[in-house]
Amino acid sequence: MNLKLDENLPRTLCAALAHFGHDVHSVFDEQLTGGQDAGIWNAAQREGRFLITQDLDFSDTRKFIPGRHHGILLIRLSSPSRSNLIYRLRQIFENENVENWKGCFVVATERKIRIQRAEGKQP
Repeated sequence: MNLKLDENLPRTLCAALAHFGHDVHSVFDEQLTGGQDAGIWNAAQREGRFLITQDLDFSDTRKFIPGRHHGILLIRLSSPSRSNLIYRLRQIFENENVENWKGCFVVATERKIRIQRAEGKQP
């Protein structure tokens, strides 16, 4: 899966997710840090990448309609320390069939994963 990590996630996740066979780009590596969300979003869509972020600006499913983009994973941890973020994302990518999340809006907490798919689309 082609992934893009937002700047609010630890850079070390690039290597961790690449270990699972994913092609991972980071906004750090692309000099998109500190830029507007629209620039990050446009880059992810242009490159066909699933965006992983903690940024609530990407949480509006009226704006980011499932099925009309390459996918968003919004991480919402009560204690989003670097170690907790790395642990949770490794856990997700080890245990979930994330390939089925293309085009979806996904919210992951410590205990749950909620997936919104395009209307009428089954997993």
